[in-house]
Amino acid sequence: MFVEPGVAVTRRAASMQCQDAAVSALSWALVVGGALYLWHQTRSPAQYGRYASKRSRCCSARLGWFLQELPSFLLPLVLLLRADGTGSRAGTGRTLLLCTFTLHYFHRTFIYAFLTRGRPIPVRIVASSAIFCSLNGFLQGHQLLHCSRFEHTWQTDARLAAGLLVFVVGMAINIHSDHILRSLRKPRESVYRIPYGGMFELVSGANFFGEIVEWCGFALAAWSLPAFAFAFFTGCSIGPRAYQHHRYQCKKLTQSDLLGRPVLNVFVFQRLPEKVPALPSLQESPHSLLTVTTLRKLLAPLLLPRNVEARY
Repeated sequence: MFVEPGVAVTRRAASMQCQDAAVSALSWALVVGGALYLWHQTRSPAQYGRYASKRSRCCSARLGWFLQELPSFLLPLVLLLRADGTGSRAGTGRTLLLCTFTLHYFHRTFIYAFLTRGRPIPVRIVASSAIFCSLNGFLQGHQLLHCSRFEHTWQTDARLAAGLLVFVVGMAINIHSDHILRSLRKPRESVYRIPYGGMFELVSGANFFGEIVEWCGFALAAWSLPAFAFAFFTGCSIGPRAYQHHRYQCKKLTQSDLLGRPVLNVFVFQRLPEKVPALPSLQESPHSLLTVTTLRKLLAPLLLPRNVEARY
């Protein structure tokens, strides 16, 4: 059947229009979902790794990471291959940001997933993560390719350059910290040891810290609601995990291992005193991690002399 060229072009262009309502709805869903997930993790940690229930049905860590991260790489790539106008100067800017996003997930899917020595992951965690990555991959890709507007002078935009720099620094911290964590274990080993070196000399959750920095840099460069919503969700999701990991180290590992060890408690940097005070439980502060009492407990080691024990 003969189809007029103009009709075909019109239909194709219509399929590529920005879906503002969907973009806005998904972005605010990330914000609300991140806040609710943060609230949930103040009551029980994410059930994976050392916190996973022995009754959970699991798959290997390598297969789990590959399956759950793959959608965030494939969906933006498909959208990019079908997009029009990526050869223009403004289109190059959109493509650059989208490639920045997919670079992280290329590493997570095809490199990190096959190097990890982590414990088996519960299937329900893999399934929920894959759903999230599918929605977020579509959201970021569609917004950048079909909704964002770039000036022809975007190459001289200081905010874009700063955001990309922050992203690269965060990704480097994340990759290097993951390398340090892998080196702590021999193949088929599942013990936990305190990491040293790199950003672990400054924070205990250096791998989480690097990823949060990454997506804050991406949000700064993209300067859009979906990018900021994703950065916010990332902080709400993996920030509490850093807190839980630190509390686990303080409870399960010997005190001598923690002497003078710098740590990260989600929002607060601190250095442990020679005698480690008990950290406030998330259950003790269900409404906020930044109450006056919690802050006093977290900051006390910074204010006390090294030879003085903190008492509460």
